[in-house]
Amino acid sequence: MLKGIPKIISPELLKYLCEMGHSDRLVIADGNFPTHSVGRNAHIIRMDGHGVCEILDAILKLFPLDTYDEHPVRIMEKVPGDTVETPIWDEFEKIVSQYDTRKGLIGGIERFQFYEEARKAYLIIATSEEALYGNIMLQKGVV
Repeated sequence: MLKGIPKIISPELLKYLCEMGHSDRLVIADGNFPTHSVGRNAHIIRMDGHGVCEILDAILKLFPLDTYDEHPVRIMEKVPGDTVETPIWDEFEKIVSQYDTRKGLIGGIERFQFYEEARKAYLIIATSEEALYGNIMLQKGVV
């Protein structure tokens, strides 16, 4: 056991977070995300039974966001014409703003471009999140 590490952060997840360098990306994926096909070249951690927001909150306690990128946090944009509500995006904004006070950190990426960017991620965390468009990508900064 270590002090100050959120209990939801497993030793395996802590290892990968520590291994990541500046500009490396991680994706916290909802339950519908094609984690294993998109993440063929990434480390994958399954965190079934947990939602994206609780994992995001725990990770941001430890994880510096990139200060050299205008949008070090990215979300998957809705497909044009899709009218589904996305209240999870408001939760993402609240959580991110607790750890980084810069404005406008969260940027959107078109759905298929998000998949392409996720293919380059160092780490993908698969969750049981049921919210649609509940995927978020973080780009690591420096301490």
